[in-house]
Amino acid sequence: METTTRRQFLKGMGGAAIGLVATTGAASLLSCSPKVKAAPGVPWPYKPLDPVAVAERAYAAYSEGGCMYGAFEGLIGELREKIGAPYDSFPAVMMKYGAAGVVGWGTLCGSLNGAAAAIYLLAEEKVAKSIINEVFGWYGTQALPTYQPKQPKFPQIPTSVANSQLCHVSVTTWSKTSGFKTGSPERAERCAWVTASVAKYVAELLNQQSNGTFKPAFAVSSDVSDCLSCHGKGGSVENVHTSNQTSCTVCHTDIGKGHPNQ
Repeated sequence: METTTRRQFLKGMGGAAIGLVATTGAASLLSCSPKVKAAPGVPWPYKPLDPVAVAERAYAAYSEGGCMYGAFEGLIGELREKIGAPYDSFPAVMMKYGAAGVVGWGTLCGSLNGAAAAIYLLAEEKVAKSIINEVFGWYGTQALPTYQPKQPKFPQIPTSVANSQLCHVSVTTWSKTSGFKTGSPERAERCAWVTASVAKYVAELLNQQSNGTFKPAFAVSSDVSDCLSCHGKGGSVENVHTSNQTSCTVCHTDIGKGHPNQ
């Protein structure tokens, strides 16, 4: 009985020792495991950028991943070099999905999509919305492109006013104005220049925001506000879901002169 009890005791102690080692080992492993570092909240730190350097980087990035990636990389890539973390850990390549209006669907122009993403990362939400409004309004009414790269593939690219922020409308309008086909190398170069133009303008606005001189100037045109008075929120028809627009008639070409009375 005494021997058996001793054996049982020693066996129990052995099991306890193994359990202690296992528990201690697991705790040791947990304490040594790398801790996941949370991403900093937005806005991320900003330093004034050279708009021309941003434009050149955006132009080069366009050939690597299209318009959305180009605009985003033009801005964030410069900050990556200036500041380092947290920009050096951001997967900018994810922005390639926005090329040609999101994988070729011709929706929102990729340069605007990438620019808006960068702006939201770099400015407080209320200010970011104001800057995005400025960029979108400017894009729709400006003869683009406004920037010619230092080493372009073509010496000259015609300009056009899109009256829209959509890739489909912007490219189609330019093609009709310039005479170049939408699948031509000239069109691709045009979009690269537009990407550089948008990134440059955003850098200028962000610099203004940084030094306290940014003043929102965007306002909906009287033509659009007239349309929204009936078709927008609170209007008698209320069948349009938008508060801002460059032009209504660029797409709605069937509106007669007597509208809305006829």
